[in-house]
Amino acid sequence: MTPSAIESQLAAIERGPGEGTLDLGRGASLHVSSLGKVYFPKAKLTKGALMRYYARVSPVLLPHLAGRPLVLKRYPDGVGGPMFFQQDAGAHVPDVVQTEMLQTEDKGKRRRIIGGDLATLLYTVQLGAIEVHPWLSRVADIDSADRCLIDLDPGADVPFSAVVALARDVLRITEECGLAAAVKTSGSRGLHLVIALPKRTTYETSARLAMQIAQLVVAARPEVATVERSIKARPAGTIYVDALQNARGKSAASAYSVRAKEEATVSAPIAARELTGRLCMGAFTVKTMSRRVAAVGDPFGEVLAEHPTTTRVLSRALVVLDTALSAATPRRTRTRS
Repeated sequence: MTPSAIESQLAAIERGPGEGTLDLGRGASLHVSSLGKVYFPKAKLTKGALMRYYARVSPVLLPHLAGRPLVLKRYPDGVGGPMFFQQDAGAHVPDVVQTEMLQTEDKGKRRRIIGGDLATLLYTVQLGAIEVHPWLSRVADIDSADRCLIDLDPGADVPFSAVVALARDVLRITEECGLAAAVKTSGSRGLHLVIALPKRTTYETSARLAMQIAQLVVAARPEVATVERSIKARPAGTIYVDALQNARGKSAASAYSVRAKEEATVSAPIAARELTGRLCMGAFTVKTMSRRVAAVGDPFGEVLAEHPTTTRVLSRALVVLDTALSAATPRRTRTRS
């Protein structure tokens, strides 16, 4: 069944009783309900509209979820209601949904939802999961990281243009190390940069890579960048270069994930050439992303696929970062009033 055919079914169910069974093809089906419930009052988007969006972008989204455990952030009453996390798959998961038993640190083996197909994705939305949060590893090698994440998280007083400028600095550093970083908006206030990692990379190595890049960014731009984790301790006007999400079980919003914001913004992949003062977070929403995908494809996936990181490249990058950090002499931080 094509995504457009599933979209059509969803629209028909929402126009009718708001509840029904999706025919997913090959004998598979999924029960959906409350499609007319408004999830984004300001953007005037329903639960059904959210499902249709995910069906529409599934060809570019699903490869980023394939084989990855999903952490659910459930908003059963939409963005204005309460949110709660769900890790375990639950007791009554339809057969059409992908799950795996995974070893956890504190609960032993638990069944988790695994991304990669549209039925599973739509099931999470049926549960009220607006956002899609995959792990940074896949079940085939769950203890190894295959992606390294750096999150640029600005303070409330920092303009988005400053985040964009800092992202260019991060890209310059990764390029000098021989690494390629894919960029996407967070869909909230910042930017995410992701580096593909070779097989069997430990989370310890991934965390070291991210932290060394973050520290080098701060050394180069101490007036705008910080690695201070405590919000209260961060200097005013700075951007937190968060390298601490690179651990087993951590997750982040996927490329093309809708964010639980009133405007229904999306975590949008962008090309490096788009990192200019004209870049605007609000341009990427549920209502605009399908047209963008049709126009530009998936720049995020292209970077990760076309510039793989080998073990030798990663080892060389860590040496370059070590050397650069040893030689770094941070400029004097500007005085703040």
